[in-house]
Amino acid sequence: MEYKSFLELALSRQSDRAYDKERPVEADKLERILEAARMAPSACNAQPWRFVVINERELSFKIGKATAGLGMNKFAKDAPVHILIVEESANISSMLGGKVKDKYFPLIDIGIAAAYITLAAESEGLGSCILGWMDEKEVKQLAGIPLSKRLLLDVVIGYPVKEKRKKSRKPKDKVISYNSYK
Repeated sequence: MEYKSFLELALSRQSDRAYDKERPVEADKLERILEAARMAPSACNAQPWRFVVINERELSFKIGKATAGLGMNKFAKDAPVHILIVEESANISSMLGGKVKDKYFPLIDIGIAAAYITLAAESEGLGSCILGWMDEKEVKQLAGIPLSKRLLLDVVIGYPVKEKRKKSRKPKDKVISYNSYK
């Protein structure tokens, strides 16, 4: 699909929870999505992430099963691609700035990168969903991620099998104010 504006792209993007498990994501589309993620901004250009791409069918299924639990994320086993976002060390400027300002910038930066991934996927005609619920230890073991690392998110990507839903958002006056907090 061709988008005329960024707003049109943002309005179209949704968290998809059903994927065509028989249809793989094309390598060129995946590369463009990963390049968008790599170009995401980060505090002091720290880039405190590593993207572990799971696109081998059997491993993707196992990773998907490891994200399901208590009735959540059952759909993840059908997603052909999982982009696991692992927290890496931030640079000294980001860490010092975070201490001074009492903020942990790597979490913010990884959230931005995840948003870039989902928007890039949408622009490629793919669906996505950001997952934080998972059996972290099992996913790390399956993906060869050192136990000492923090696995923060799994962004699943694939061809959605359901139609777009109507977005449900709070009214503007509940989330936006100008020139002061009202």
